[in-house]
Amino acid sequence: MPRGVPNAKRDESALRYTSFHVPLALNPKHVGSTYLKAESQTLWSRNAIRAHRSRLVLDETGSATPTETRRGSKVIVIHPGSRFLRIGRASDVTPLTVPNVIARKHTPPVPRPVYVQGISRPKEDRRRSTPSTSAPSGDEYGVNVASDDPFDTKVAAITVSLRDRMRFYKLRVTPNAASIATSFNEQFKPEVIPEVNDPYRVDWISESDEPYHVGEKALRLADPEKMGYVVRWPIYGGNFNTRDYPSMQVVYNDIETILREALKEKGIEPSTYKEYSVVLVIPDYYDRLYVEGLVRILMVDMGFKQFCAQQESLAATYGAGISNACVVDMGAVKTSIACVDDGLVIADTRMVLSMGGNDITEFLYVLLEKIGFPYRDLDLARSYDWSVIEDLKARLCTLAEGDVALNLYDFSVRRPGKPTEKYGLRAYDEIILAPMCLFEPRVIEFDRKKAGMRFLTRAPDMAEEMVEQSSDKFTERYTQAMLISTQHLFPVLVPAISLEQPRQSRLQFYKPPPRRAHRLRSHHRHPVVSTSATAPVTPAGEEPPPSANGVKDEDVEMTDATPAPASESAAPSTSGADEEKPSDSKAADDAAPSTETAPPTSEAGPSKAAAEAPVEIIDVDEIETKPATAAPAAPPQVAHMVPPQMIPLGFRAYNIDVGFEASKLPLDVAIFNSARAAGGDEKIRKYLQAVLVVGGTALVPGMAHALESRLQAIATPLVPNMEKVQIIPPPKDVDPRVLAWKGAAVLGKMDSIADLWVTPADWELFGMRALKERCFYL
Repeated sequence: MPRGVPNAKRDESALRYTSFHVPLALNPKHVGSTYLKAESQTLWSRNAIRAHRSRLVLDETGSATPTETRRGSKVIVIHPGSRFLRIGRASDVTPLTVPNVIARKHTPPVPRPVYVQGISRPKEDRRRSTPSTSAPSGDEYGVNVASDDPFDTKVAAITVSLRDRMRFYKLRVTPNAASIATSFNEQFKPEVIPEVNDPYRVDWISESDEPYHVGEKALRLADPEKMGYVVRWPIYGGNFNTRDYPSMQVVYNDIETILREALKEKGIEPSTYKEYSVVLVIPDYYDRLYVEGLVRILMVDMGFKQFCAQQESLAATYGAGISNACVVDMGAVKTSIACVDDGLVIADTRMVLSMGGNDITEFLYVLLEKIGFPYRDLDLARSYDWSVIEDLKARLCTLAEGDVALNLYDFSVRRPGKPTEKYGLRAYDEIILAPMCLFEPRVIEFDRKKAGMRFLTRAPDMAEEMVEQSSDKFTERYTQAMLISTQHLFPVLVPAISLEQPRQSRLQFYKPPPRRAHRLRSHHRHPVVSTSATAPVTPAGEEPPPSANGVKDEDVEMTDATPAPASESAAPSTSGADEEKPSDSKAADDAAPSTETAPPTSEAGPSKAAAEAPVEIIDVDEIETKPATAAPAAPPQVAHMVPPQMIPLGFRAYNIDVGFEASKLPLDVAIFNSARAAGGDEKIRKYLQAVLVVGGTALVPGMAHALESRLQAIATPLVPNMEKVQIIPPPKDVDPRVLAWKGAAVLGKMDSIADLWVTPADWELFGMRALKERCFYL
């Protein structure tokens, strides 16, 4: 032993001095390894090479002779919706459209069908033959509320917006139109049409022992309750219908049955499913469990060869033949908005509004009932009565102010066991007020529509949670557009004050926020961000006027030089959500609507409100009184704003359902917020000049001009150098209802889709990871 080194004492206790686990040194061989660092080493690449080799072997042996088939004939495109299922081969010109409904035999007692009312209703004594508004003497464009009924107040606010647009376009208003229509409808007697003279008579199913009926057959049951059938719609608003189903397994079973019956109509038998690939169209803002459930039905239960998922907005751009657009998909239950940039859906621009064509149908019925609808025995829970109002909506409703007139319409009622009855109907502005609920959603009862819906749950997969889930689940669940739209509901975050700041600039952070009792009721226990709509707009280069307390208002600047970083997700908000009540209000039905026709003025005055408000919210009602087609007398003034400070996660998630509150926005405000979430002013201009409107509700006449004028009125004051907003129509002779399906069919016929297929083996091995790795846009 060398000199100077003491003898090492042997440790007999075998106890470690610390409980901390010291990791071993890395193996230097692994540092320079290339394992799984190249694309060729992934499972997908190995599977592709293996399939290519097997194909070469088959070609050499001659056992598999290629057959001349039409491109896409072995690819099935499925687009499930709340009201209709669209399905067909990718080589087909148009899909098979089937009502997404099923009627199953039920053990007694059979539950009675109940219609969930999504629209406010007037009081019982004012439900029939009592118009909501009346015209004052002397002013044909004036509107007086007929009673103290809250419903009449809401309808009057929408009517004021309509009258202002009619005043701008110099359209005359028919005096006493509601009274004339009511007296005609009350006295009308229907005309009975014999069955032999009715070319559109319905072959009702009055007796049946079948275990289930799908699609049109389910809607032709004479009396499902007496026949022992329960009628259900398995998909609701881009997700599973958990309100009407006792368990998820029943939902899966019904969806599989509808798919099998629809494929049977297309001549595809279950024995040949293994030869077909599937392109599944899913919502832009999708639920993971919804996609997993559908894929499990297709891959495991039905046994298809392989599948690929495609988002609706991306499919719509394929169908329209464009690469960049702000896609507005207006369905029966929901309206989804997303911006597409060069074949990629921008995740932060996705928004879902809880309103659609069904709300227009129901609101039309409520308005017609107010003027004495002649068909009095109408129940929206019955399929044949619902089809009566749907037919009236398709023929009557418009958003063109020039079509408003006191016209005579007719409609037929076909009921099982009774002859066809033909009715006459007179209506005035009801035909335009009904679709205007998309821009004035004050009459929609969002809380009532949400009631009864359950969240989807499953057993946690720890490995999947660790691999896929990020730490910030809040930002994963809500998009930037949703946060912008609900920012005024978040608690105020006071920035840090340094002693070096001038005293005047420090004082403004401690001013009490202006009271907004008229706009937002004081239901929250925390202060909300000041959103005074009366703050003056200061043009660039001018000195702002001094405020009442001697403190100068700071110039707020909205720049588009660089996109906002991810940490500044609480960007300036243009929110119409203040038109609705906060979700935690206990007296939701008793409180008056939070947005009225006249914009309120803050108690502190305009200049003081401007100094206090870190965010400026556009008053949509004030803008709508000035349609965008008016030529401005002076150059438009541009509001300049700075992004507010990022609100921490704890504050953002406090007692606020961001997705639900954002779903209450008016349609035009939601589209603008979606474009704003894409980036700076350049992005806003880019997407507002390419707004693609698809879906069944897009067929309402005048929808393009109504959206264009309202978006122009919002964007012109806020976006510098804003040009004309453009609504892109669907390609010629293409139904906007099937545009997303046709776009997915285009993808199914492309050669590049070979890189996107997910096989059942891949799905069993990876689950949702397979979809994320193969479809990079999910």
